[in-house]
Amino acid sequence: MGYWRSLRWKIALLVAVACCSIAFIVGVLVHGSTYDRSMNDGAAKAYTALDGALAPSRGSADSVAHVVYNPEEMPAELVRKVREDGQADLYDESRQYSPRMWAAQRRDDGSLAAVSLDMTPDQLSRRALDRHMWKYSLAALAVIVPLSAFAAELPNRRLRRVARTARRIASGDLAARTGAGHRTGDEITEISASVDTMADSLQDRLLNEQRFTADVAHELRTPLMGLVTSAGLLPEGEATELVRDRVRVLRTLVEDLLEISRLDADAEQADIRPVPLGEVVAESVARTGLVARVTVSGKPVAATDPRRLDRIVANLVTNAHRHGVEQGRAQATVEVTVGDGVVVVRDHGPGFPGSLLADGPRRFRTGAAERGRGHGLGLTIALGQAQVIGATLTFANAADGGGAVATLRLPG
Repeated sequence: MGYWRSLRWKIALLVAVACCSIAFIVGVLVHGSTYDRSMNDGAAKAYTALDGALAPSRGSADSVAHVVYNPEEMPAELVRKVREDGQADLYDESRQYSPRMWAAQRRDDGSLAAVSLDMTPDQLSRRALDRHMWKYSLAALAVIVPLSAFAAELPNRRLRRVARTARRIASGDLAARTGAGHRTGDEITEISASVDTMADSLQDRLLNEQRFTADVAHELRTPLMGLVTSAGLLPEGEATELVRDRVRVLRTLVEDLLEISRLDADAEQADIRPVPLGEVVAESVARTGLVARVTVSGKPVAATDPRRLDRIVANLVTNAHRHGVEQGRAQATVEVTVGDGVVVVRDHGPGFPGSLLADGPRRFRTGAAERGRGHGLGLTIALGQAQVIGATLTFANAADGGGAVATLRLPG
Protein backbone atom coordinates (compact mmCIF):
# COMPACT_ATOMS: atom_id res chain seq x y z
CA MET A 1 0.00 0.00 0.00
CA GLY A 2 2.91 2.37 0.53
CA TYR A 3 3.81 4.75 3.28
CA TRP A 4 0.76 6.79 4.31
CA ARG A 5 2.79 9.96 4.78
CA SER A 6 4.13 9.82 1.23
CA LEU A 7 3.19 12.38 -1.40
CA ARG A 8 1.16 9.75 -3.26
CA TRP A 9 -1.31 9.23 -0.43
CA LYS A 10 -1.41 12.91 0.42
CA ILE A 11 -2.54 13.62 -3.15
CA ALA A 12 -5.12 10.82 -2.93
CA LEU A 13 -6.38 12.22 0.39
CA LEU A 14 -6.60 15.72 -1.09
CA VAL A 15 -8.59 14.39 -4.06
CA ALA A 16 -10.89 12.46 -1.70
CA VAL A 17 -11.50 15.56 0.44
CA ALA A 18 -12.16 17.67 -2.67
CA CYS A 19 -14.58 15.08 -4.08
CA CYS A 20 -16.39 14.76 -0.74
CA SER A 21 -16.70 18.54 -0.50
CA ILE A 22 -18.06 18.79 -4.04
CA ALA A 23 -20.48 15.91 -3.47
CA PHE A 24 -21.70 17.48 -0.21
CA ILE A 25 -22.17 20.95 -1.73
CA VAL A 26 -23.92 19.59 -4.84
CA GLY A 27 -26.09 17.34 -2.67
CA VAL A 28 -27.14 20.24 -0.44
CA LEU A 29 -27.87 22.46 -3.44
CA VAL A 30 -29.86 19.76 -5.26
CA HIS A 31 -31.73 18.85 -2.09
CA GLY A 32 -32.60 22.50 -1.44
CA SER A 33 -33.65 23.12 -5.05
CA THR A 34 -35.79 19.98 -5.14
CA TYR A 35 -37.38 20.84 -1.80
CA ASP A 36 -38.22 24.38 -2.94
CA ARG A 37 -39.72 23.12 -6.22
CA SER A 38 -41.74 20.50 -4.34
CA MET A 39 -43.10 23.13 -1.97
CA ASN A 40 -44.03 25.45 -4.85
CA ASP A 41 -45.71 22.67 -6.79
CA GLY A 42 -47.53 21.43 -3.69
CA ALA A 43 -48.75 24.92 -2.80
CA ALA A 44 -49.96 25.51 -6.39
CA LYS A 45 -51.86 22.22 -6.36
CA ALA A 46 -53.35 23.03 -2.95
CA TYR A 47 -54.55 26.48 -4.13
CA THR A 48 -56.03 24.88 -7.27
CA ALA A 49 -57.83 22.34 -5.13
CA LEU A 50 -59.07 25.11 -2.82
CA ASP A 51 -60.40 27.17 -5.73
CA GLY A 52 -62.17 24.09 -7.08
CA ALA A 53 -63.65 23.38 -3.66
CA LEU A 54 -64.96 26.90 -3.27
CA ALA A 55 -66.34 26.90 -6.85
CA PRO A 56 -67.95 23.45 -7.25
CA SER A 57 -68.87 24.13 -10.83
CA ARG A 58 -65.16 24.06 -11.77
CA GLY A 59 -64.05 21.37 -9.36
CA SER A 60 -64.70 17.73 -8.73
CA ALA A 61 -66.45 15.88 -6.00
CA ASP A 62 -63.12 14.73 -4.58
CA SER A 63 -61.92 18.31 -4.21
CA VAL A 64 -65.02 19.40 -2.33
CA ALA A 65 -64.72 16.48 0.07
CA HIS A 66 -61.36 17.75 1.37
CA VAL A 67 -62.49 21.24 2.36
CA VAL A 68 -62.05 22.11 6.06
CA TYR A 69 -64.04 25.00 7.51
CA ASN A 70 -63.36 24.53 11.21
CA PRO A 71 -60.24 26.50 12.28
CA GLU A 72 -59.65 24.02 15.07
CA GLU A 73 -58.99 21.32 12.49
CA MET A 74 -56.40 23.50 10.76
CA PRO A 75 -52.77 24.02 11.89
CA ALA A 76 -52.55 27.02 14.24
CA GLU A 77 -49.78 28.65 12.15
CA LEU A 78 -51.97 28.43 9.02
CA VAL A 79 -54.90 30.04 10.84
CA ARG A 80 -52.70 32.91 12.00
CA LYS A 81 -51.32 33.58 8.52
CA VAL A 82 -54.75 33.45 6.88
CA ARG A 83 -56.23 35.90 9.36
CA GLU A 84 -53.34 38.28 8.77
CA ASP A 85 -52.94 37.98 4.98
CA GLY A 86 -56.29 36.63 3.81
CA GLN A 87 -54.61 33.72 2.03
CA ALA A 88 -51.76 31.36 3.03
CA ASP A 89 -50.20 27.96 2.48
CA LEU A 90 -48.32 25.76 4.94
CA TYR A 91 -46.34 22.52 4.71
CA ASP A 92 -47.22 20.48 7.77
CA GLU A 93 -44.83 17.69 8.77
CA SER A 94 -46.20 17.26 12.27
CA ARG A 95 -47.56 13.90 11.17
CA GLN A 96 -44.54 11.69 10.77
CA TYR A 97 -45.82 9.44 7.99
CA SER A 98 -48.33 11.76 6.35
CA PRO A 99 -46.95 15.21 5.53
CA ARG A 100 -49.58 17.54 4.05
CA MET A 101 -49.63 20.78 2.12
CA TRP A 102 -52.34 23.21 3.29
CA ALA A 103 -53.86 26.07 1.36
CA ALA A 104 -56.41 28.35 3.05
CA GLN A 105 -58.17 31.65 2.50
CA ARG A 106 -60.53 33.97 4.35
CA ARG A 107 -63.97 34.07 2.80
CA ASP A 108 -66.13 37.18 2.37
CA ASP A 109 -68.13 36.39 5.49
CA GLY A 110 -64.92 36.10 7.55
CA SER A 111 -64.94 32.34 7.84
CA LEU A 112 -61.95 30.26 6.87
CA ALA A 113 -61.73 27.50 4.26
CA ALA A 114 -58.76 25.21 3.79
CA VAL A 115 -57.70 22.24 1.71
CA SER A 116 -54.86 19.79 2.45
CA LEU A 117 -53.06 17.52 0.02
CA ASP A 118 -51.09 14.40 0.94
CA MET A 119 -47.36 15.03 0.22
CA THR A 120 -46.17 11.53 1.12
CA PRO A 121 -45.35 10.50 -2.50
CA ASP A 122 -43.41 13.73 -2.97
CA GLN A 123 -41.52 13.22 0.30
CA LEU A 124 -40.63 9.65 -0.67
CA SER A 125 -39.39 10.87 -4.06
CA ARG A 126 -37.14 13.45 -2.43
CA ARG A 127 -35.74 10.91 0.00
CA ALA A 128 -35.08 8.48 -2.85
CA LEU A 129 -33.27 11.26 -4.73
CA ASP A 130 -31.09 11.99 -1.67
CA ARG A 131 -30.23 8.30 -1.27
CA HIS A 132 -29.29 7.99 -4.92
CA MET A 133 -27.11 11.09 -4.78
CA TRP A 134 -25.14 9.81 -1.77
CA LYS A 135 -24.95 6.28 -3.15
CA TYR A 136 -23.56 7.39 -6.50
CA SER A 137 -21.26 9.91 -4.82
CA LEU A 138 -19.73 7.12 -2.72
CA ALA A 139 -19.45 4.94 -5.83
CA ALA A 140 -17.67 7.76 -7.65
CA LEU A 141 -15.30 8.21 -4.69
CA ALA A 142 -14.54 4.49 -4.69
CA VAL A 143 -13.39 4.86 -8.30
CA ILE A 144 -11.78 8.32 -8.23
CA VAL A 145 -9.62 7.90 -5.08
CA PRO A 146 -7.80 4.73 -6.29
CA LEU A 147 -7.39 6.30 -9.73
CA SER A 148 -5.92 9.46 -8.19
CA ALA A 149 -3.52 7.37 -6.07
CA PHE A 150 -2.50 5.47 -9.19
CA ALA A 151 -2.06 8.69 -11.18
CA ALA A 152 0.01 10.22 -8.35
CA GLU A 153 2.37 7.24 -8.44
CA LEU A 154 4.08 8.44 -11.64
CA PRO A 155 5.33 11.81 -10.27
CA ASN A 156 5.96 10.13 -6.92
CA ARG A 157 8.14 7.52 -8.66
CA ARG A 158 10.07 10.27 -10.44
CA LEU A 159 10.63 12.10 -7.15
CA ARG A 160 11.87 8.90 -5.50
CA ARG A 161 14.31 8.43 -8.37
CA VAL A 162 15.61 11.97 -7.83
CA ALA A 163 15.94 11.30 -4.07
CA ARG A 164 17.83 8.03 -4.69
CA THR A 165 20.17 9.79 -7.09
CA ALA A 166 20.81 12.59 -4.58
CA ARG A 167 21.61 10.01 -1.87
CA ARG A 168 24.03 8.21 -4.21
CA ILE A 169 25.76 11.50 -5.00
CA ALA A 170 25.97 12.33 -1.29
CA SER A 171 27.57 8.92 -0.64
CA GLY A 172 30.27 9.63 -3.23
CA ASP A 173 28.86 8.18 -6.46
CA LEU A 174 29.26 11.27 -8.62
CA ALA A 175 28.45 9.28 -11.76
CA ALA A 176 24.83 8.86 -10.62
CA ARG A 177 22.23 10.70 -12.71
CA THR A 178 18.45 10.96 -12.60
CA GLY A 179 18.04 10.15 -16.29
CA ALA A 180 15.50 12.96 -16.74
CA GLY A 181 16.80 13.70 -20.25
CA HIS A 182 15.84 16.99 -21.87
CA ARG A 183 12.12 16.94 -21.17
CA THR A 184 10.62 20.24 -20.11
CA GLY A 185 7.35 21.39 -18.70
CA ASP A 186 7.06 20.38 -15.05
CA GLU A 187 8.83 21.10 -11.79
CA ILE A 188 10.05 17.53 -11.26
CA THR A 189 12.00 17.69 -14.50
CA GLU A 190 13.56 20.98 -13.38
CA ILE A 191 14.58 19.41 -10.06
CA SER A 192 16.03 16.39 -11.87
CA ALA A 193 17.98 18.59 -14.26
CA SER A 194 19.29 20.65 -11.33
CA VAL A 195 20.47 17.51 -9.52
CA ASP A 196 22.21 16.27 -12.69
CA THR A 197 23.84 19.67 -13.21
CA MET A 198 25.03 19.69 -9.60
CA ALA A 199 26.49 16.18 -10.01
CA ASP A 200 28.27 17.24 -13.22
CA SER A 201 29.75 20.25 -11.47
CA LEU A 202 30.88 18.22 -8.45
CA GLN A 203 32.38 15.54 -10.68
CA ASP A 204 34.29 18.12 -12.71
CA ARG A 205 35.66 19.75 -9.57
CA LEU A 206 36.68 16.40 -8.10
CA LEU A 207 38.43 15.37 -11.32
CA ASN A 208 40.25 18.70 -11.41
CA GLU A 209 41.33 18.18 -7.81
CA GLN A 210 42.52 14.65 -8.55
CA ARG A 211 44.44 15.80 -11.62
CA PHE A 212 46.00 18.63 -9.65
CA THR A 213 47.09 16.26 -6.86
CA ALA A 214 48.57 13.80 -9.34
CA ASP A 215 50.31 16.55 -11.32
CA VAL A 216 51.80 18.13 -8.19
CA ALA A 217 53.04 14.76 -6.92
CA HIS A 218 54.61 13.89 -10.27
CA GLU A 219 56.19 17.30 -10.65
CA LEU A 220 57.68 17.10 -7.15
CA ARG A 221 59.07 13.65 -7.67
CA THR A 222 61.93 14.68 -9.98
CA PRO A 223 63.38 17.47 -7.79
CA LEU A 224 62.76 15.28 -4.76
CA MET A 225 65.00 12.54 -6.15
CA GLY A 226 67.68 15.19 -6.62
CA LEU A 227 67.27 16.23 -2.99
CA VAL A 228 67.56 12.62 -1.84
CA THR A 229 70.75 12.15 -3.86
CA SER A 230 72.22 15.44 -2.68
CA ALA A 231 71.41 14.69 0.97
CA GLY A 232 73.23 11.37 0.64
CA LEU A 233 76.40 13.20 -0.49
CA LEU A 234 76.46 15.62 2.45
CA PRO A 235 79.11 15.09 5.14
CA GLU A 236 77.95 13.50 8.34
CA GLY A 237 76.81 15.88 11.02
CA GLU A 238 73.86 17.14 13.01
CA ALA A 239 72.74 19.54 10.29
CA THR A 240 73.03 16.80 7.66
CA GLU A 241 70.90 14.45 9.72
CA LEU A 242 68.25 17.16 10.07
CA VAL A 243 68.23 17.76 6.32
CA ARG A 244 67.97 14.02 5.59
CA ASP A 245 65.07 13.69 8.05
CA ARG A 246 63.16 16.51 6.34
CA VAL A 247 63.87 14.98 2.93
CA ARG A 248 62.49 11.64 4.15
CA VAL A 249 59.34 13.38 5.37
CA LEU A 250 58.96 15.15 2.04
CA ARG A 251 59.52 11.89 0.14
CA THR A 252 56.88 10.13 2.24
CA LEU A 253 54.45 12.98 1.59
CA VAL A 254 54.98 12.82 -2.18
CA GLU A 255 54.57 9.03 -2.21
CA ASP A 256 51.36 9.37 -0.21
CA LEU A 257 50.03 11.95 -2.67
CA LEU A 258 50.81 9.65 -5.59
CA GLU A 259 49.05 6.78 -3.83
CA ILE A 260 45.98 8.92 -3.15
CA SER A 261 45.87 10.04 -6.78
CA ARG A 262 45.89 6.39 -7.91
CA LEU A 263 43.12 5.55 -5.44
CA ASP A 264 41.05 8.52 -6.61
CA ALA A 265 41.44 7.42 -10.22
CA ASP A 266 40.35 3.83 -9.37
CA ALA A 267 43.63 2.63 -10.88
CA GLU A 268 44.33 0.16 -8.08
CA GLN A 269 43.50 -3.54 -8.50
CA ALA A 270 43.54 -5.98 -5.58
CA ASP A 271 45.43 -9.31 -5.74
CA ILE A 272 43.20 -11.44 -3.52
CA ARG A 273 44.52 -14.70 -2.07
CA PRO A 274 44.25 -16.58 1.24
CA VAL A 275 46.73 -15.33 3.84
CA PRO A 276 47.35 -16.11 7.54
CA LEU A 277 45.86 -12.96 8.99
CA GLY A 278 47.69 -13.01 12.32
CA GLU A 279 51.13 -13.45 10.78
CA VAL A 280 50.59 -10.77 8.13
CA VAL A 281 49.41 -8.23 10.70
CA ALA A 282 52.29 -9.03 13.08
CA GLU A 283 54.82 -8.59 10.26
CA SER A 284 53.22 -5.31 9.22
CA VAL A 285 53.44 -3.95 12.77
CA ALA A 286 57.08 -5.07 13.03
CA ARG A 287 58.02 -3.31 9.78
CA THR A 288 56.77 0.02 11.16
CA GLY A 289 59.48 -0.12 13.85
CA LEU A 290 56.94 1.10 16.41
CA VAL A 291 55.99 -0.49 19.71
CA ALA A 292 52.58 -2.18 19.63
CA ARG A 293 51.05 -5.14 21.43
CA VAL A 294 49.62 -7.67 18.95
CA THR A 295 47.03 -10.18 20.15
CA VAL A 296 45.83 -12.92 17.79
CA SER A 297 42.79 -15.08 18.55
CA GLY A 298 43.21 -18.55 17.03
CA LYS A 299 44.66 -18.95 13.55
CA PRO A 300 42.49 -16.74 11.36
CA VAL A 301 42.82 -16.94 7.60
CA ALA A 302 41.48 -14.25 5.29
CA ALA A 303 41.16 -13.87 1.53
CA THR A 304 42.71 -10.48 0.85
CA ASP A 305 45.59 -8.59 -0.76
CA PRO A 306 48.50 -8.86 1.70
CA ARG A 307 50.35 -5.84 0.28
CA ARG A 308 47.35 -3.57 0.68
CA LEU A 309 46.51 -5.06 4.09
CA ASP A 310 50.08 -4.28 5.14
CA ARG A 311 49.59 -0.69 3.99
CA ILE A 312 46.35 -0.35 5.95
CA VAL A 313 47.73 -1.82 9.18
CA ALA A 314 50.95 0.21 8.97
CA ASN A 315 49.04 3.47 8.53
CA LEU A 316 46.65 2.67 11.39
CA VAL A 317 49.49 1.75 13.76
CA THR A 318 51.52 4.82 12.76
CA ASN A 319 48.53 7.07 13.30
CA ALA A 320 47.74 5.46 16.67
CA HIS A 321 51.37 5.72 17.79
CA ARG A 322 51.65 9.35 16.73
CA HIS A 323 48.43 10.54 18.34
CA GLY A 324 47.93 8.07 21.19
CA VAL A 325 51.44 7.63 22.58
CA GLU A 326 53.57 10.64 21.93
CA GLN A 327 51.17 13.20 23.36
CA GLY A 328 52.39 13.06 26.95
CA ARG A 329 51.53 9.37 27.46
CA ALA A 330 54.80 7.60 26.75
CA GLN A 331 53.86 4.58 28.89
CA ALA A 332 50.66 3.87 27.00
CA THR A 333 50.72 1.20 24.31
CA VAL A 334 49.07 0.68 20.97
CA GLU A 335 46.99 -2.48 20.96
CA VAL A 336 46.38 -4.52 17.80
CA THR A 337 43.79 -7.29 18.12
CA VAL A 338 43.35 -9.83 15.32
CA GLY A 339 40.28 -12.06 15.12
CA ASP A 340 38.35 -13.94 12.47
CA GLY A 341 38.35 -11.43 9.60
CA VAL A 342 38.70 -8.46 11.97
CA VAL A 343 41.68 -6.26 12.85
CA VAL A 344 41.26 -3.69 15.63
CA VAL A 345 43.88 -0.98 16.33
CA ARG A 346 43.47 1.00 19.52
CA ASP A 347 45.48 3.72 21.22
CA HIS A 348 45.06 5.42 24.60
CA GLY A 349 45.17 9.03 23.50
CA PRO A 350 42.44 11.68 23.40
CA GLY A 351 40.46 9.79 20.74
CA PHE A 352 39.28 10.74 17.29
CA PRO A 353 37.81 14.24 16.86
CA GLY A 354 34.09 14.57 16.31
CA SER A 355 34.50 15.80 12.73
CA LEU A 356 36.35 12.60 11.76
CA LEU A 357 33.74 10.39 13.40
CA ALA A 358 30.97 12.27 11.60
CA ASP A 359 32.50 12.74 8.13
CA GLY A 360 35.38 10.28 7.98
CA PRO A 361 39.06 11.12 7.42
CA ARG A 362 39.94 14.07 5.21
CA ARG A 363 43.30 14.69 3.59
CA PHE A 364 45.42 17.48 5.08
CA ARG A 365 43.14 17.71 8.09
CA THR A 366 43.99 16.12 11.42
CA GLY A 367 40.80 17.35 13.05
CA ALA A 368 41.94 18.63 16.45
CA ALA A 369 45.12 20.01 17.96
CA GLU A 370 45.19 17.38 20.72
CA ARG A 371 45.43 14.66 18.07
CA GLY A 372 48.94 15.81 17.24
CA ARG A 373 50.54 16.87 14.01
CA GLY A 374 50.29 15.23 10.62
CA HIS A 375 49.05 15.65 7.05
CA GLY A 376 45.83 13.69 7.50
CA LEU A 377 46.84 11.32 4.69
CA GLY A 378 47.45 8.09 6.62
CA LEU A 379 43.82 7.38 7.49
CA THR A 380 42.69 8.59 4.05
CA ILE A 381 45.01 6.07 2.38
CA ALA A 382 43.95 3.31 4.79
CA LEU A 383 40.29 3.96 3.98
CA GLY A 384 40.97 3.99 0.24
CA GLN A 385 42.96 0.75 0.34
CA ALA A 386 40.22 -0.88 2.44
CA GLN A 387 37.71 -0.03 -0.30
CA VAL A 388 40.01 -1.57 -2.92
CA ILE A 389 40.09 -4.94 -1.10
CA GLY A 390 36.36 -4.78 -0.32
CA ALA A 391 36.84 -4.28 3.44
CA THR A 392 35.12 -1.79 5.75
CA LEU A 393 37.10 0.54 7.99
CA THR A 394 35.26 2.25 10.83
CA PHE A 395 36.44 4.74 13.45
CA ALA A 396 35.21 5.16 17.02
CA ASN A 397 36.30 6.22 20.49
CA ALA A 398 36.62 3.64 23.26
CA ALA A 399 34.15 4.02 26.10
CA ASP A 400 36.41 2.30 28.67
CA GLY A 401 39.51 4.37 29.34
CA GLY A 402 39.30 6.51 26.23
CA GLY A 403 41.38 6.30 23.12
CA ALA A 404 40.76 5.91 19.42
CA VAL A 405 39.61 2.60 17.93
CA ALA A 406 39.92 1.73 14.24
CA THR A 407 38.19 -1.49 13.15
CA LEU A 408 38.98 -3.20 9.83
CA ARG A 409 36.49 -5.89 8.75
CA LEU A 410 37.63 -8.04 5.85
CA PRO A 411 35.05 -9.48 3.43
CA GLY A 412 33.89 -13.05 3.95
